[in-house]
Amino acid sequence: MQPDGPVSAPMVSALEQGWAAIRARHPEVPTAVVVLGAGSIGVPAGGLRLGHFAAMRWHHDTQQLPEVFVGGEGLDRGPGDVLATLLHEAAHALADVRGIKDTSRQGRWHNARFKQLATEVGIETTEDPRIGWSPTSLPEATRADYADTITALGAALRMHRTAEVTGGQGSKTKTPPCVCDCGRRIRVAPTVLAAGPITCGVCGTDFTPDEPEDQP
Repeated sequence: MQPDGPVSAPMVSALEQGWAAIRARHPEVPTAVVVLGAGSIGVPAGGLRLGHFAAMRWHHDTQQLPEVFVGGEGLDRGPGDVLATLLHEAAHALADVRGIKDTSRQGRWHNARFKQLATEVGIETTEDPRIGWSPTSLPEATRADYADTITALGAALRMHRTAEVTGGQGSKTKTPPCVCDCGRRIRVAPTVLAAGPITCGVCGTDFTPDEPEDQP
């Protein structure tokens, strides 16, 4: 049976209310435009963007507002994990407000400063060799603090987006490019990369595979 009445508005509204609940506990987190969209488009095959914070993307009169993007494919993880994504982006929002550099490699590598901010907003982090302290989870204490918000998200997020599938049988798998901290990109064979570090002569950091962040 197809849903009756508005479909997308209740989902976006629930996400906005979730962001408002975070702001109520952390007043430094700014007002933001919450966008629900496709997290599997524009990323390498098999990748998924669950969320993203972007500063000053929207104009309101003479003000500029940041954007919080939530990937529709990730809504099937359950309301607790969706809240964890919002909290992950709230940590990035705090970094922006405070002028803290919490990521590098064009936002993929999450450093120890991000870990501190994530702890501040109530999520736990684990270290990943590809993306740093990006993988986050919702501890029981935070789950209890946001119990009403999680219930509201669960009631509203009753559908999720189908992931886009790129390529197919017989399609050639491209080696992902490698990126350094200053954003320079190169493409090398996996055997060449495995032979030893390739260091950028500009910023002095090693090139690492530019793989999608799929763990906010």
